[in-house]
Amino acid sequence: MMAGSSLPVQAEDHGREVLGSKDGWGAYGEGTTGGADASSDHVYTVQNRQQLVEALGGKNSANGLNDTPKIIYIKGTIDLNVDDENKPLGFDDYKDPEYSLEKYLAAYSPDKWGKKEPSGKLEDARARSEKNQKERVILNVGSNTTIIGLGDDAKILGGGFYIKQAKNVIIRNIEFENAYDYFPAWDPTDGSEGNWNSEFDNLLLESSEHVWVDHCSFNDGSKPDNFDDTYFGRVFQHHDGLLDIKKQSDFVTVSYNVFSGHDKNTIVGSSDKYSADNGHLRVTFHHNMYENIKERAPRVRYGKVHLYNNYFKNTENNYDYSWGVGYSSKIYAEDNYFSLPEGTKPEKMMKAFKGDALHEEDTLLNDQKIDVVSTYNKAYNASIKKSTGWTPELYEKIDAAKDVPKIVEEQAGAGKLQ
Repeated sequence: MMAGSSLPVQAEDHGREVLGSKDGWGAYGEGTTGGADASSDHVYTVQNRQQLVEALGGKNSANGLNDTPKIIYIKGTIDLNVDDENKPLGFDDYKDPEYSLEKYLAAYSPDKWGKKEPSGKLEDARARSEKNQKERVILNVGSNTTIIGLGDDAKILGGGFYIKQAKNVIIRNIEFENAYDYFPAWDPTDGSEGNWNSEFDNLLLESSEHVWVDHCSFNDGSKPDNFDDTYFGRVFQHHDGLLDIKKQSDFVTVSYNVFSGHDKNTIVGSSDKYSADNGHLRVTFHHNMYENIKERAPRVRYGKVHLYNNYFKNTENNYDYSWGVGYSSKIYAEDNYFSLPEGTKPEKMMKAFKGDALHEEDTLLNDQKIDVVSTYNKAYNASIKKSTGWTPELYEKIDAAKDVPKIVEEQAGAGKLQ
C-alpha cells in the first residue's frame, strides 16, 4: 500500500478537526489547524515506515521543510527500526565498525578517564552509531501537518517524531512506544556522579509553534528502564524524554494524553543559559495522565505554562517530583489531582531548580486539599513565591479537581478519541 492510496477511515473522521478557539496556548492568534486545508491528493493512509516517510514528503532528511498541507492516517503499528523493505534493524545494523561497548567502558572508566567529557576515537564511533540509528528512527515533520491514528491501535514503535522550525502541526490518537537508543553516552560531568544519557525523544519540538498533541499515549513498552543495568554505578539509560519542548517553541497545547512508566518525562526549555527562550515556551497541559512518572511532569524553564486538570498517579517507590520550577519559569497550576502512596510528603510534588515562583490552587493529594508551595517552603526553608505575574486566559472548561481522576481515566490516551 503506497502512501497516498486510500483505505477506509473510521466512521467519524477527525483528520480535519482543528484545535478549539480557546483550547490553551495552541489557540493563540491564528490557532492550530494542522493539515485541515489539505487537498484530496495530500491525504494519506500509511501502514509502514517507508509509506510514512513518503507521505511526509519523500525524504526524511528534507521532510521537515515540507509545508504542504497534509493529513496522514496511521493504521496499525509502524515500526521505525526497519529498512526500506520493512525488515527489522537492530544494534548490529547501526553500530559503527569502530564501536565496542566493552572498549568504550574500558576507555572512559572514571578511574582511568576522570571527570572530563569523553573524547577520541571510541566516543566518535559511539556518536556515529547513534547518528546512524537516529537517521532511521526519528522522523522529521514539517508545517501544516496532521498525523492521526485510525481506530484504537495506531502505534509508532522504536522511535519518534522531530518537529523543528515548523508551524501548525497536530498529532493525535497515536501510541508512541519505546524510543530506544542503543548507544547511550557517558557524561561524567552530569551531576556529582555522572550519568548515562540517550538522544531520542518520542516527540520533540524545537523552534516550532502552534502544535497540538492530543489523545496520545507515551511509554517504554516492552523495554522499560532497567535500574539494575548499570555501568560506573549509574543506570545505563536508553531513553530520553517522552515529550520535550525546547528552543523558543511556542503556543503548544498538550491535552488528554497518557504518559506512563518513565523517568524523565517532559522538559520545557533545555538550558538556563538559553535566554532566547524568554518570552516563548507558552504551553498548556490539561487532562493528561502521568502514571508512574519519576520526574519532569513537566520541568519548566522560562515559559508561561498552564497546568490544569491533570492526574498524577504513582504507585512505585522511585517517585522524585512532578513540577520542576526551573530558571525564570512561570507555572500556573490549578485543579490538579495527585494520587501518591500513603505517607508521601506533599513537598515532594514540586522541586525548585533556580526558579522562584509557582502559582498553585485547588490541588488535591489523595482527596485532601493542600498548599503545595507553602508546604515546600516550610520543608526546605525555601522562599518560592505564589505569584508568577500572569493569569491564563485561553482555556475551556476547568473541572473540579475531585472529578479529574474519573474524567482522565475515561477519556485520556490513544484509542479514546470521541
